[in-house]
Amino acid sequence: MFIDEVEIYVRSGRGGAGIVHFRREKYVPRGGPDGGDGGRGGSVVFQVDNKLTTLSPFRHKHHYLADDGAKGGGNNKSGKSGQDLILPVPPGTLVYDAHSGELLGDLTAEEHRLVVCKGGRGGRGNSRFASSTNKAPRLAEKGAPSEERNLRLELKLIADVGLVGAPNAGKSTLLSAVTNATPKIAPYPFTTLQPNLGVARLDVDISLVLADIPGLIEGAHQGVGLGHEFLRHIQRTRVLIHLLDGMAENPLLDFSQINSELALFDPDLATKPQIVVFNKMDLPDVQARWPEVQRELEKRDYETYAISAVAGTGVKPVLFRARQILIELPLIPLTKTEDMPIYRVEDDPRAFEIERASDGFIVTGVSIERAALMTYWEYDQSARRFQRILNALGIEDALRKAGIQPGDTVYIGNHELEWSE
Repeated sequence: MFIDEVEIYVRSGRGGAGIVHFRREKYVPRGGPDGGDGGRGGSVVFQVDNKLTTLSPFRHKHHYLADDGAKGGGNNKSGKSGQDLILPVPPGTLVYDAHSGELLGDLTAEEHRLVVCKGGRGGRGNSRFASSTNKAPRLAEKGAPSEERNLRLELKLIADVGLVGAPNAGKSTLLSAVTNATPKIAPYPFTTLQPNLGVARLDVDISLVLADIPGLIEGAHQGVGLGHEFLRHIQRTRVLIHLLDGMAENPLLDFSQINSELALFDPDLATKPQIVVFNKMDLPDVQARWPEVQRELEKRDYETYAISAVAGTGVKPVLFRARQILIELPLIPLTKTEDMPIYRVEDDPRAFEIERASDGFIVTGVSIERAALMTYWEYDQSARRFQRILNALGIEDALRKAGIQPGDTVYIGNHELEWSE
């Protein structure tokens, strides 16, 4: 099944905890601190895989979790870092934040990678806190918390040539005739309910990638019929082959209507080169109509060809002309890997807010909630360090201005602290 849009949940790994540990060996009565750091948590990374053409691997699994970092050990041993979770996606994948709709990345080339959730750093062990004034620190950090996101993945097919036209114009027949693709073909509208890709070999070293886009009807740009979920696949093509149904009641009206739908959906589509192809020339009635249709199209400065997709007549010149246009068109520069957007928090992480509760105050903020999660509350030195962080961020002064009293409860994340001077 062709899947071109999915929603998933991803979470990076939490950093491993640093530990409080002291060297204990025979004949070494006063071994110093040797608690090691925790390992880094694994990140969640999307990476383009050219072998993939659909998002179907995400169809049945919607939750993806990277490995946590391991805790540190004695003798200054660092914990093992969590393995990054690499999620392969087909070229042409767009990654959106499911809640805000923000575009995080447009993955088009094989070397493209996009980090969507960065793994938490490992907590520091007590050996990192030793100083001339504190030679035996009972102080360490827990690992930094993980990041989590709900994402929407959307696929836009990448093809050299897009086949467009009214329903039943013969796009699938043409694709199957010139490539190894096997789309469903039948003599009724909307046979194709999903885009199909095929590679046409024009010569030993010359090939074209063609995309058969499902038939368009009036109002498609507003989602009518098969709608814009398929229109987006035309955006990445560089040349359009516009098939006209020679047996249609009014082929020229269909031609104008579809071009209008393309322009309404994306004005850039109206500027793409078009080759107009009159199909079903194996039928006598169609042959009789061709001269009139050709005159009208050439008045509008369109290149025109007449073919029979079923019989395969007249097809090669169309493909070679499409190839020639592709050669003449300037290359569209792809986004370099280093230019790929990576999610970054835009707000100041040191910012905080204080809200009055019935029995105290609720403090929220990225940095302070993170510090609370990384604190070993069972160690007095760790608790005092957290107190210094409160002071450094200006939270202590803000709480006093808000009217806090001894005995009031301060809520920070999942932690409840009692205020005392």
